[in-house]
Amino acid sequence: MSRPLLNRRLAEFGTTIFAEMSALALRTGSINLGQGFPDTDGPEEVREAAVRALRDGRGNQYPPGPGVPELRAAVAAHQHRFYGHLGIAYDPDTEVLVTAGATEAIAASLLALLEPGDEVIALEPYYDSYAACIAMAGGTRVPVTLRPSAEDGTYALDLDELRDAITDRTRLILLNTPHNPTGTVLDRAELTEIARLACERDLLVITDEVYEHLVFEGEHLPLASFPGMRERTVTIGSAGKTFSFTGWKVGWVTASPELVGAVRSAKQFLTYVSAGPFQYAVAEALALPDSYYTGLRDDLRTKRDLLADGLAAAGFRVFRPSGTYFVTTDIRPLGEEDGFAFCRALPERAGVVAIPNAVFYDHQDQGAPYVRFAFCKRKELLDEAVARLKGLAP
Repeated sequence: MSRPLLNRRLAEFGTTIFAEMSALALRTGSINLGQGFPDTDGPEEVREAAVRALRDGRGNQYPPGPGVPELRAAVAAHQHRFYGHLGIAYDPDTEVLVTAGATEAIAASLLALLEPGDEVIALEPYYDSYAACIAMAGGTRVPVTLRPSAEDGTYALDLDELRDAITDRTRLILLNTPHNPTGTVLDRAELTEIARLACERDLLVITDEVYEHLVFEGEHLPLASFPGMRERTVTIGSAGKTFSFTGWKVGWVTASPELVGAVRSAKQFLTYVSAGPFQYAVAEALALPDSYYTGLRDDLRTKRDLLADGLAAAGFRVFRPSGTYFVTTDIRPLGEEDGFAFCRALPERAGVVAIPNAVFYDHQDQGAPYVRFAFCKRKELLDEAVARLKGLAP
């Protein structure tokens, strides 16, 4: 067969670095701080809710296309509970769509809202599925790079660079805040300017807010709450990160009826429906008391500090994140320059697995010396990882 078997626009992505590094972790018996999934399950009462749904026969067959009513109502109530003071309110019948995790929500949104040749601005480094989904939709990726600040050790958005990236071909901005992998939480001034630009240039915005409850400094502000953004923003949420059930793949979209209808038109040809019994369980999870959310945040803040301090002691330059599961580090103080080579050697050198940030960049040279570690793990595992990494200190 002479023709290639893989669409050329997807062929460039190949096998992901996550699969490679996870396999290396297994082969070497290393501690895997590469992928962002917890190593303990979420609340027992939520697991029991899933078991009850299975036993009661709820969701064992096709659930409704938009999602079960209980979950759609819970998503709308959750958004109003946490952001109602900002004016956020959604109709569960027309403005909420349940998806197979946030990844499908991203794919369906891009497939629905892009035409071939449309430009999409994405903050670089970015979650790896963004690039693949933009390619599948026939769009053109336009990265705007977040750069580390020497002053405060965080990553910052250059609003002038964002403004200059907008052209007559720009269709939408794809945001992620809190941001993976840098841990940046966009502040009110940044979001105000993004909203102003979107309105001025008549742009749509897809905003990936799956880490909304994992903010350690600052506050999470939904872009849809800003003036002029309610009708042009698709907000994406997920149960995986908030409740430590990443394998359930339950996500959602909230937006105006017109935008939700467009996204649903694409989503029905992807998974059609998914996770029936888990939808009922997530509906119950979203009603957990405030103490659950504050406890999750405080626990992860402690783990962030444990790993960040350990990495600094091992000789890394550490960019302490304001949110998410991840710490980004600079390996140049260790005498290293190439994140890919460093991460491939690290399991043998220290028995720990990390991810090279360059995989999240179009401009790979910008990310070459940076490496990401996940801290959503048990404390004893992080303690052991820190102990192993001490041997790297120059």
